[in-house]
Amino acid sequence: MQHEKVLVLDFGGQYNQLIARRVRDLKVYCDLQPCDMTVEEIKAYNPIGIIFTGGPNSVYDATSPKVPKEIFELGIPVLGICYGCQLIAHTLGGTVEHAETSEYGKREFTMVKATSMSEGIPTKSVCWMSHTDHVTKVPAGFEVLAVTESCPVTIYGNVARKIYGIQFHPEVVHSEYGNKLLENFLYNVCGAKGDWTMANFVAEQVERLKVKLNGKKVLCAMSGGVDSAVAATLVHRAIGKNLTCVFVDNGLHRKNEPEEVMSVFRDGLGMNLIKADAVDLFVDALAGVSDPEKKRHIIGDLFIRVFEKEAKQIGAVDYLVQGTIYPDVIESGKGKSAVIKSHHNVGGLPSVVDFKEIVEPLRDLFKDEVRRVGTELGLADEIVWRQPCPGPALAIRIMGEVTRAKLETVREADAIFREEIAKAGLMREIWQYFAVLTDSKTVGVQGDFRTYENVIALRAITSVDAMTADWARIPFDVLERVSTRITNEVKHANRIVYDITSKPPATIEWE
Repeated sequence: MQHEKVLVLDFGGQYNQLIARRVRDLKVYCDLQPCDMTVEEIKAYNPIGIIFTGGPNSVYDATSPKVPKEIFELGIPVLGICYGCQLIAHTLGGTVEHAETSEYGKREFTMVKATSMSEGIPTKSVCWMSHTDHVTKVPAGFEVLAVTESCPVTIYGNVARKIYGIQFHPEVVHSEYGNKLLENFLYNVCGAKGDWTMANFVAEQVERLKVKLNGKKVLCAMSGGVDSAVAATLVHRAIGKNLTCVFVDNGLHRKNEPEEVMSVFRDGLGMNLIKADAVDLFVDALAGVSDPEKKRHIIGDLFIRVFEKEAKQIGAVDYLVQGTIYPDVIESGKGKSAVIKSHHNVGGLPSVVDFKEIVEPLRDLFKDEVRRVGTELGLADEIVWRQPCPGPALAIRIMGEVTRAKLETVREADAIFREEIAKAGLMREIWQYFAVLTDSKTVGVQGDFRTYENVIALRAITSVDAMTADWARIPFDVLERVSTRITNEVKHANRIVYDITSKPPATIEWE
């Protein structure tokens, strides 16, 4: 089945992945591509619509990214957001100027003309602005469709040519009817049918994998995280016992994770899953090491060594399965995108495995879509909604040297935190939450005794894509229960603090 597609051209704005997610949530497949995509490449892609994203530049600067006028002659509907809105006006003969009054945050806008873009949207509603430039004169043939008190062209368009510009950010939740605007563009303007569903994705992927991998030997590194778990389950559904998975138990996992992985995937689903017991190897290698980057290198190198040993026993395989997802591809430098961080899923293990080709069945999906695929495949919530965890796992949630005693402390504290979040019904509202064993010690009183133990910090954030994040407003009674339980049930814990720092300026993890 050939899906209808929307093309999102990336001009460097902070919400660009979010635009793509919103489009997909509206059941239309889309791709985020570099803004210098040529007209010929766009024709070959054959989208039903094109969206220009926001970006940090001013369209009238000589060095700012531009698009050829020919894009607007293809007959493909175009929507410009923020910088994209200004770019359309600038390219087609309108005027963009530095605003006397910059607009940031919530603003009320007024619809001044009804079109198919405004269907279901009240005359006045709240939007989220973030700009210092704005359109002051629309191109010939275009009309102003909405305004704010200080922005004379908030939405504009040419109905006949199906080209529209929106100065604010409809993709963020603060824009009250932003999702409706995107829906109207996709369905009313582009004529979308909405054929992008996870049920369709699963059925199509299983059939493709059956054909591609028929009779082949396939290997997968199973980390226990949602991405590798869903990728392995998808491949297993297609080829069964021809898939071999290797789970490296390094002693750094969260409470009960190794047991759960073996129970769910080997015992429950009948996967050919090998467990490599390497707890002593990893913990001993980390003795005396405090620097977080050294920890990462030690763990990464050992993982490859252990995996290589297991792979050699299996012998040559035809395909290697990896749980690469769409943000991994973008962040690792797809097209012209800046390399934000190198992901182990994009080029990590291949050099140590004798294989012909990599299979990445989730490469086109965002994390929330991966979770929906997991649910579609029948995986339990405990697997599908498992908390994200960095590759080094608990080793970088212990500040300073990693020891067995410290691992036990942070593992138990983390388990209690996760239990109480689940009991409070917050596990799907908070993007990520975990405990950190700091290297700061404080005095405490427990029973009749004075104690001197390391502080445990709790970290919980809300986010869409983990590129930016805000600290989660967990109710005080939930935090109180977590604190009480940890100080009562966990050895070497006498003080709990809660991290209320956003990203930026902080990162999500402490190390």
